[in-house]
Amino acid sequence: MTSNESPSEAHFALARAVVELEEHVSTRGWDGPTSVFALVRTADALANDPSLAQLLPAQVVQDAQQDPQLLMSIEQDGLPEAVDLEDLLAQLAWPAEVDGAALSVERSVLPPQAEQAAGAISDDDERLAFLANHPEREDVRMVVGVLRGGESWCALRMRSHDEATQVVQGSDLVPGLVAALKATLV
Repeated sequence: MTSNESPSEAHFALARAVVELEEHVSTRGWDGPTSVFALVRTADALANDPSLAQLLPAQVVQDAQQDPQLLMSIEQDGLPEAVDLEDLLAQLAWPAEVDGAALSVERSVLPPQAEQAAGAISDDDERLAFLANHPEREDVRMVVGVLRGGESWCALRMRSHDEATQVVQGSDLVPGLVAALKATLV
């Protein structure tokens, strides 16, 4: 989305879904595994399977009747074995019935000087210990969502500012992760 474009209804729905996912994942605490979610338009899911209304809160069903873009997230169990996040995403491909995808992942970030110092340490165990114990290390939870139409939304929470009011949001805060997640929507 360029600065001259106004957000679409789909973009607003995605932002809402990502914020709700971030709030949900935050209830699990820190140091959790990567979580992957299918995003489906709730109204479409209800039209395809009316019995789904029995499983959803009444307010969600009502919201879906008023907002055809409203998204529901479906956490994916049984993810494939993967050596890292890139490997996991390379193995995912969503069917056409899925309108988008989201994921939650935690990472530690360091200032550039610390990254450079870590790069100079040749021993892997020593480098990991340096990174894990660095006083300027910041743990960040990233929740990223994308839709087939190209929309994206990110919500980032830092462990040092672990409050809902401190969550940073935007369309492209983690561009590499946004691009990798978009690639799963084949």
